[in-house]
Amino acid sequence: MEHYDLCVIGGGPAGYAAAMRAIDLGMRTLLVERDRIGGTGIYNGALTSKTLWEISQRVAAVNEMVRPRGREPFRMTWEEVSRTLNEAVFERKYLYACHLQLLQNNGTDQFRHERGTARFIDPHRIRIERPGCTVDVTSARTIVATGSRPRTLPGVPVDERRIMTSDGIFALEDLPESLVIIGAGVIGCEFATILSNFGRTRVHLIDRAARILPFEDEDVSELVASNLERKGVIVHREVALEHLEHLPDAVRFSLKGKDGKVVAHEAERALLSVGRVPNLEGLGLDLAGVQQDPATGRVVLEGTRTNVPHIHVVGDATGSNMLVNLGELAGRHAVEELGGLPLEAMETNGSSTIMFLDPEVAGVGVNEQQCRQRNIPHRVARIDYACLARAIAMRRTQGFFKLIVSDDREMRILGMRAVGEHASSAIQAVALMMHLGVGVRTLTKLVHPHPSITEGVQECARMLLNESIFKSPVFGDKMRCHTWRPGQADTRAA
Repeated sequence: MEHYDLCVIGGGPAGYAAAMRAIDLGMRTLLVERDRIGGTGIYNGALTSKTLWEISQRVAAVNEMVRPRGREPFRMTWEEVSRTLNEAVFERKYLYACHLQLLQNNGTDQFRHERGTARFIDPHRIRIERPGCTVDVTSARTIVATGSRPRTLPGVPVDERRIMTSDGIFALEDLPESLVIIGAGVIGCEFATILSNFGRTRVHLIDRAARILPFEDEDVSELVASNLERKGVIVHREVALEHLEHLPDAVRFSLKGKDGKVVAHEAERALLSVGRVPNLEGLGLDLAGVQQDPATGRVVLEGTRTNVPHIHVVGDATGSNMLVNLGELAGRHAVEELGGLPLEAMETNGSSTIMFLDPEVAGVGVNEQQCRQRNIPHRVARIDYACLARAIAMRRTQGFFKLIVSDDREMRILGMRAVGEHASSAIQAVALMMHLGVGVRTLTKLVHPHPSITEGVQECARMLLNESIFKSPVFGDKMRCHTWRPGQADTRAA
């Protein structure tokens, strides 16, 4: 029976990152994947959806230019779109395939990739099964990185053709004439953005809350919602899905409003976007002695460590923080902890995120809403893209930067939100400053390239110090500063 220093179950972003870090530390490593290396991160998640968003953004940008000139809108066939998607998937898949081949053929037995379904037999023995073959191995340490799958709703018959999840939507044969999206979180709003960008699909977006993206500040969600509605998306706010059923060539859905009235609608297809659940079934966690929460089924964790110290869980399998970058970070951190390296607790508060909407939304740290919920006194500076030379040059002046700092002399950076073109490129310097605990004054002294979008971040810092080039009282609609303290109303800067 083969013995390994580390067995990683699952070859998605978190599992692959863990396996590669184990190689760095000299561990004899086994990576088990039942399907395809790269997992959702490549095939029906981050890469595919963001490639689709990029294509749709270009189509929308062209049409924004030609429509006012009386020209026919530009259209792409779904066959053309699919071809580009497949090319992107192939390029990423090829990188993994070449990498794995070289690792396994380098003349050592330090790394092995095994295809099959893995489950625990006991805390140190793992059985790997595939058609016609069963292999048992032992491992001193194990990392579970089995990913997640889309959540479904009771009574909703998902067939991935008429009623789809985010896994099935990529199997479309053509863009539908109409589609209803149940759930107005990140994934639901991203697909609403993509489909409305192509201009061929009438989209209904269903939200139980009063506004989409309720975890974000109101100015962020309002801008995204107004753009969706401008492109024809029908946003149903504060409604509950009462019923969703198949018709021969469509779906019928019924919505119940706050007044109790139920209204029926029809669409060609439906997309469920109500979150994801970890893949933990069939792993034999009970045989390994791993404790699970009886209410949720999630593994009980301290960081990434289970109650069995040599077994860790990372990535989507934890049921929280389902992002590629955090999964990779957790995978690497788990290996280092298992390898006995001196470590600090893994910190995710300073991690950067991006939502591929219209406009794109990037963030780091806390937002205003979270500061108020936690009673954190803070100061805020916001500048619109209309004040930035680069945005004016790009003719993309919709958006803003918002910098949030502590309400004290140090003005430590608590968070930032960037909404608009190149938003994701603007936040990483702020994330680094947050990690280093650097105050806002340092940001004012950096030399930014001109013209660049990141100059807006620097101008926010200057506004907080009353040193801005443009003065906020002059452009009160485009440049704003205020202070918030618990129990007090907002205070606008003079």
